[in-house]
Amino acid sequence: MSSTLLTLSDLVIDIPGREPGMALNFSVQSGQCWGLLGPNGAGKTTLLHTLAGLRPARSGRVLLNSKPLGQLSRRTIAQHLGLLFQDHHDGFPATVLETALIGRHPFLRAWNMETPQDHELARLALQRMDLQHLSERQVQTLSGGERQRLALATLLTQNPPLWLLDEPTNHLDLHHQITVLDLVRGEVASRRRSAILALHDLNLAATYCTHLVLMYPDGGMCWGSTSEIFHAEALERLFQQRLAVIDTPYGPWVRPVPGG
Repeated sequence: MSSTLLTLSDLVIDIPGREPGMALNFSVQSGQCWGLLGPNGAGKTTLLHTLAGLRPARSGRVLLNSKPLGQLSRRTIAQHLGLLFQDHHDGFPATVLETALIGRHPFLRAWNMETPQDHELARLALQRMDLQHLSERQVQTLSGGERQRLALATLLTQNPPLWLLDEPTNHLDLHHQITVLDLVRGEVASRRRSAILALHDLNLAATYCTHLVLMYPDGGMCWGSTSEIFHAEALERLFQQRLAVIDTPYGPWVRPVPGG
């Protein structure tokens, strides 16, 4: 049975220098994977940061497990919600394993050290991200793709019910893009989590997301199930680009129309 993990109630995100956009009103249920689509500057990252409680909304409310986000401590939020940032900045030297273990910090009391169980969770997460052989490497020596996979391993180690992912396929080659999105879909389906992903690739969104939010540059929004939202007219208006949406045995496939 699904449960409501996140509710957006008349939520208007705050983008400096821009008029207020449309209010968002929907709930995210366990087992759902929501994709955020829109051109650069439409507010996808701002929305994710607002849902994580890192930016104030212009108006409206965000409810996490039916409780107003603003009434929850950062520790409580981090136990239930994990955010993958678009860019990663390493504040101090650390190994790959030490970085993955940061995911357990919301569950530790002050001055407590990670337990053997925490270490096992981190090692399993590194293995799932094909990073186990790099566990003792310094983070600053990793490539961009390896650093992105480490951020996902840290999220796996944190193990929250709700995942907010800002361009999770950033810096990844095609094989690792599919590996990561297969993992997200599997976690959402089998463990009754929810995920909200900002994506640029329309075909990956159609393949992996059960629901979509289309974010237009003028502040307009539309949302719903992927089967309802994913059609040429809405997507062409979103990106100001003519598109051909082709039905395949694996679902819809989008191709830009040259000169469009």
